Amino acid sequence: MDAPNIAIFADFENVVIGAKDAKYNDFDIHLVLQRLLDKGNIVVKKAYADWDRYKSSKKPMHESAFELIEIPHVSYSGKNSADIRMVVDALDLCYTKSHVDLFVIISGDSDFSPLVSKLRENNKKVIGVGVKNSSSDLLIENCDEYIFYDDLVRDKRKSKKAEKNKGRDRQSSRPRQPASSPASSPAEAPAPPAPVKEDQHTKADEVGSKEEALDLVLDTTESLFRERDENIWGSMVKQTIKRKKPHFSETFYGYRNFSDLLEDAEKRGLLELKKDEKSGGYIILGFGPQA
Repeated sequence: MDAPNIAIFADFENVVIGAKDAKYNDFDIHLVLQRLLDKGNIVVKKAYADWDRYKSSKKPMHESAFELIEIPHVSYSGKNSADIRMVVDALDLCYTKSHVDLFVIISGDSDFSPLVSKLRENNKKVIGVGVKNSSSDLLIENCDEYIFYDDLVRDKRKSKKAEKNKGRDRQSSRPRQPASSPASSPAEAPAPPAPVKEDQHTKADEVGSKEEALDLVLDTTESLFRERDENIWGSMVKQTIKRKKPHFSETFYGYRNFSDLLEDAEKRGLLELKKDEKSGGYIILGFGPQA
């Protein structure tokens, strides 16, 4: 089954105020995009705000390829101008672009509930994203799915903590170097290696660690299992990784192909695989005892 095409409409001011009220440092759009890329291909990204008031947010939004829609301040345009413009643009896309399957409304504002109902009436799936304390129950219940930004922040903190613990474990497992003998003279010290010329090393010589590739596969597989109650195809994992990291190549990490990477994960007890005789590919049944 092909991955759905996704259109994102962000009521930016609403979620930024919600994040601030919830004592978050800022609203990290990257966290939202990473979760949505587990679900499909993002083909439209629009964000609505008075961008003169959010100048510091413009750069990360531009880097994430959002189209920034300028909405004048309330005193010039009236309270619901951003809401109206978002609704008009979303419905226009719904009626004119049949290839868009899934709409994402980044807001907690109950005013978008009629929009959600109309989109679903037109056979579109709708996912809402917002901060828990500032998200309307009416909007949450109207959506097919609602993602709390708070959960994304929590997952990120857990990942950082786990990575920090891994680093400590690796540090403690390294063999200690024997201390230098006090009697050693400077003349006995080994000569430093000859400096490498700049032109002897290129980007083509760089390789990534296999542990990094395995972590990427495990994280992606976990995200896909969270979205599905069935076995995951190995090819589906690679497609999802490529959506998140278009530059991904398993050969950079020392693997001949993606199947080779999956087989290494199975050998290390990280994944349970089943070979599909018909296609020759792998089905991921679950995680191994070492995951």
